[in-house]
Amino acid sequence: MQSLDADWLFYKGDVDGAQDPQFDDTRWRRLDVPHDWSIEGPFDPNNPTGGAGGFLPAGIGWYRKHLVLPEAYTGRRIFVEFDGVMANSDVWINGLHLGHRPYGYVSFRYELTGKVRLGENQLNVLAVKADNARQPASRWYAGAGIYRHVRLIVTSPVHLDQWATFVTTPRVDSGQATVRVQTAVLNQAQEPHMPVVYIQIVGPDGLEVQSGRTGSIAIAPGERADFQLELQIYNPLLWDINSPRLYRAVARVVEEGKVLDDEVVTFGIRKAEFRADTGFWLNDRNVRIKGVCVHHDGGAFGAAVPLRVWERRLERLRQFGANAIRTAHNPVAPEFLDLCDRMGFLVMDEFFDCWTVGKNPYDYHLFFDEWSKIDARDTILRDRNHPSIILYSVGNEIRDTARPELAKTILKGLVDLCHQYDPTRPVTQALFRPNVSRDYDNGLADMLDVIGTNYRDRELLAAWQARPTRKIIGTEQRHDLDTWLAMRDNPQHAGQFLWTGVDYLGEAFRWPIVAAASGLIDRTGRPKPLAYQRASWWADRPVVYAVRRTAPQWRAPDDPGFEPLARPQTQFADWTPADLGQHTETIEVYTNCQQVELQLNGRSLGIKDKDPNDAPLTWEVEFEPGVLKAVGMIDGRQVALHQLRTAGRASRIALVADRSKVAPRFDDLCHIEVTILDANGVQVPTADHLVRFTVTGPGTIVAVDNGSIYSHEPFQTTQRKAYQGYCIAYLRATGESGMITVTAVADGLQEASVSVEAAPVR
Repeated sequence: MQSLDADWLFYKGDVDGAQDPQFDDTRWRRLDVPHDWSIEGPFDPNNPTGGAGGFLPAGIGWYRKHLVLPEAYTGRRIFVEFDGVMANSDVWINGLHLGHRPYGYVSFRYELTGKVRLGENQLNVLAVKADNARQPASRWYAGAGIYRHVRLIVTSPVHLDQWATFVTTPRVDSGQATVRVQTAVLNQAQEPHMPVVYIQIVGPDGLEVQSGRTGSIAIAPGERADFQLELQIYNPLLWDINSPRLYRAVARVVEEGKVLDDEVVTFGIRKAEFRADTGFWLNDRNVRIKGVCVHHDGGAFGAAVPLRVWERRLERLRQFGANAIRTAHNPVAPEFLDLCDRMGFLVMDEFFDCWTVGKNPYDYHLFFDEWSKIDARDTILRDRNHPSIILYSVGNEIRDTARPELAKTILKGLVDLCHQYDPTRPVTQALFRPNVSRDYDNGLADMLDVIGTNYRDRELLAAWQARPTRKIIGTEQRHDLDTWLAMRDNPQHAGQFLWTGVDYLGEAFRWPIVAAASGLIDRTGRPKPLAYQRASWWADRPVVYAVRRTAPQWRAPDDPGFEPLARPQTQFADWTPADLGQHTETIEVYTNCQQVELQLNGRSLGIKDKDPNDAPLTWEVEFEPGVLKAVGMIDGRQVALHQLRTAGRASRIALVADRSKVAPRFDDLCHIEVTILDANGVQVPTADHLVRFTVTGPGTIVAVDNGSIYSHEPFQTTQRKAYQGYCIAYLRATGESGMITVTAVADGLQEASVSVEAAPVR
């Protein structure tokens, strides 16, 4: 396997003949993929994506890669594999059309054997056209281009078929687990072969724990044969949310002592099930699913997201009690699922946002009849070895349910397909107003292994009361207390997925808004007050967090006097209101402690008991500058503290790097957080200085952001205005070893620097 991410040539726009190997691409832009050209902007209210696409551009992009393939590949099978191209992709090799895939979220492979020239003086040209010009085509920001990884795969003519290896654990207990490995060998040679498949199981410590071999099977030319082997693992280390231990299954195709092909599949040994009366169980332990929905963009990176961005986001979400992810509303990058495996997140793997009834003129409904079963099949085959995945979702708020017979026919086909390619996992769907379309009465809901509903907890619980054999889950929920209590107080309710875990681009109300601010954390990963409220319900640690709540008169973005921070209700984690004179502030405190004492400048403003069925605690406080403290107490003892301090005039910049080393590869980077402080080190929430970054050493700033849903500044630059006294720069190493120093400056402020080591890839 060889990465093909480096050294592509790119042209934004359509051009005749770009698939021709003789085409003159000397003036095209040179870049690496993953690459999302749409995120480069500009933001424009006239862009055809509209608010749904964050007012970012769409269109056609061409990519070309020049390939020299060695003569050693003679007699081998050669494939190119794309993890995702947005959208309506066409691929050519040396002018020969390989195929078309309309759905931008699926992974796919084409064979190049016989279509390429081998040898050091032989040039091959791989050309890709990505076309999302017809808009609107999505309800959220989708991106554009080759936005995921690309690789070259070279095998023997007798080889393991793509995504054929499937590892399951049909029996799991504390003392022993049965590991079943199923795979398939494809014979693309001109003569029959009779291989065997050797299986080696490698434990989390890297040591072999079991091995074995199948019997030999004769495979005629052009045919495929299935192989299966069961192995016993004694005293297995189980995959769990708190200890996500991973094994590897190494499959080798062997004939007459020669290894023809091999593959390594990561898997986990675990037992997962949904029960009608008590929800979700993992390894014989009842686990409440505390999930969040996420869209696929990475803020400043658009759809081409370095994995470290997601890793840091998931680290933050874990701090607030989240243990599950819903991939709204499409297949995600495979490395995102690898990350969930490693971090111990449960995953609802979702396929589609629509079926035959669209939500936009040019969305997936145009392709559903022809492509849905192919796309769902390929997603299941690709994803089914991930222990993090506990549930497939075949649709989100599907409007076909208004025609029940049509919807039931489609649903049966999708559920059967899921069970065919992965009989180990249940299937759900995020039902859309099921009481309106009578999904509980007409049989549609009961076609699902687990019934999922968006927002309608009372209806979902009533449906369970009507038929207590139903297994239920909240597939999409608001952030409010009622939805938490509905889950907390009903053991049959398996869990909830909040809308959303992270702010995302698109689905904007209207210009000048370009993003949705529904997350627990903003798109830079900065926690919002909402995250601490959620932690007070979900987290296992003591939590106390105080905010100011304001409720100004609401104005639309185009009304006179519109102020972006003025919302119908806004929480500010500061003690620096615009009015520093005498007035009353409403203070909310989020906590899971038994009691909270609020103090202002050392004076107690009273102690309040926490009602487990009510939140938050509130105080009306006469403002005075200084320090506001919330003290969380359990059994009369302080266990948590949060304080807000009045900020003075902005004085200096502070920088914090989230890691001390960074490697020169796409999926690794360092987050440089910038805060603007007063002379006493208090963050100034009104600071909006333009912060400029310079870098010395083997590194570069690849993007900047500030989390504002109103900002139209470009992301791919080296300066950013602060928002609420904050912005962020993303640093990547460029290849050499050494120290990288990032310096941030702004007019009128003391500058700051931070250093990170560039660590070479080993």
